[in-house]
Amino acid sequence: MYRAVAWKAAREGVDLSNGDAVALVAARSTFDLDARVRIDGHDVTSDIRTPEIDTAAATVARHPQVRAVLVDRQRGYAGAGSLVMEGRDIGTVVFPHADVKFYLDATPAERARRRAEDSSHAASQRRASGVDSVAQALEARDQSDRTRPVSPLLIASDAVYIDTTDLPVEDVVKRVLSVVDDHISAVRGAHR
Repeated sequence: MYRAVAWKAAREGVDLSNGDAVALVAARSTFDLDARVRIDGHDVTSDIRTPEIDTAAATVARHPQVRAVLVDRQRGYAGAGSLVMEGRDIGTVVFPHADVKFYLDATPAERARRRAEDSSHAASQRRASGVDSVAQALEARDQSDRTRPVSPLLIASDAVYIDTTDLPVEDVVKRVLSVVDDHISAVRGAHR
């Protein structure tokens, strides 16, 4: 959502450093979040996965006004029942009482390699120096998110930490589903 708002605000010529102006963009936007990401009917799934939007999203995410609008929207999605949501403050701020939380991580080098191989980033990265520039950009985003005054990037104390550095996606999914299955079994057992 932060990436989509950054995309829309930039497209409308809104100064991304103006938190009030960006919050207005967020407040008047409609989101459709399923397998694709749409804002006001525009499919931005690929457009929001570029280095430029990485930087813009970090700027937008630092504004408390924007966070207030989007956290409220994110919490609204839970009204429909169970959901799976990902983000840098989902388990600590948006849904601190979620039944199951995960913190997926990888070494900085592996994260940079994966991002550099992402097709949306690859086209933009041809102008840069490859994996090293991606690593620098990722570290800058992480530092920005860790030090923002509202909803900083933290690992929730009750999150299951999974280092995905040397794991294929299928193994990560198996671990996640195993934890979820264990939780469901424990809940069912407690209600007997």
